[in-house]
Order: sequence, then C-alpha cells, then structure tokens
Amino acid sequence: MADQADFERDAMQYAPQLYSAALRMTRNPADAEDVVQETFLKAYRAYHSYTEGTNLKAWLYRILTNTYINSYRKQQRRPSEVELGELQDLYLYKRLGEASGASQSAEADMLDAFVDTDITDALDALPETFRLPVVYADVEGLSYKEIAEALDIPIGTVMSRLHRGRKALQQKLWEIAEQHGITGRAHE
Repeated sequence: MADQADFERDAMQYAPQLYSAALRMTRNPADAEDVVQETFLKAYRAYHSYTEGTNLKAWLYRILTNTYINSYRKQQRRPSEVELGELQDLYLYKRLGEASGASQSAEADMLDAFVDTDITDALDALPETFRLPVVYADVEGLSYKEIAEALDIPIGTVMSRLHRGRKALQQKLWEIAEQHGITGRAHE
C-alpha cells in the first residue's frame, strides 16, 4: 500500500510524459491540461490503493486513458470549440517571416509542409483503437506491457493493434508522399 505523502515525489515526475500523451489524445492544449490535472487528482485520491513495487507509470497511463475516454464521451455531447487567438498568432508570425525575406533550406521547407501537418493529420486520422497504441509506443516510448496495463488489454492485443495501426499509418503517409510528389507517382 502506497503512502499519499509520497505521491508528489513518485508520480509528478511523469507529468510531462502524461501531458504529451494527453495532447496527442485530445489535440487541444487546454483539454490536455484538464485531462492531466484530472488524472493526477484521481491518482492522488486512489494512491492508497496503488501497490508499491508495481509499475507506477503504467498505472498513471491507465488512469489517463480512462480519464480521456470519459472526457471524450462528455465532449461528444457539447459543441466544439476553436481557439482563434493561436491561429491568428501563427498567421502573424508566418507573415512576419515572409515579410523579412527569411528563408529556410529546402529540406526545412519540406519538413514544415510535410511533417508538422500531414504526419500529425495521418496519426490523428487513425481510429482510436489503433492511434492510442501507436502514440504510446512510438511517441511516448512505452513498452508493450506498459501499453497493455494502460489500456487494460492483453499484450497480444497491443501487438496486433500496434501492427495494424502502424500499417494504416504507413499507408496514409505513403498517400501523402505521393500527393507531394516524393514517390515520383503524384496524383493528378
């Protein structure tokens, strides 16, 4: 049985990783912060039930996943929100860069156009059952066992979903590469 007095020392070290995962899940910084905050609140309240010596990181990811699923269901019942301030700032910075005549290398230009939006969109387009294992494994670096514990599914299911998710992501990225003419077979 864990002592709640040790919670901050033991659990808070995972805050940046949990926020990163929550941001990938929610695709919104404010929602990600809310999910992480609620995750830590739930974890703190239930810390007495955590068994010391077991995988704390996986336990926290499991709470994060459940919290996200609950908030996602709740969000489905409310109207969508758009933060215009960030879009306006991004537009302004881009225009300032163009006005200054600043130029990047051709590789940086391609990566800006391809990586920042297309890869994120391709990852976000995956069904949630495949997206979460891919994000946990390839972005967060969790092991199969940690993913299984976080999602409360067998390791074999993790491996299957991860394989299928990566294949689907590969196919989407191939299509994007064709659209950008990177493969030499651009669509008309």
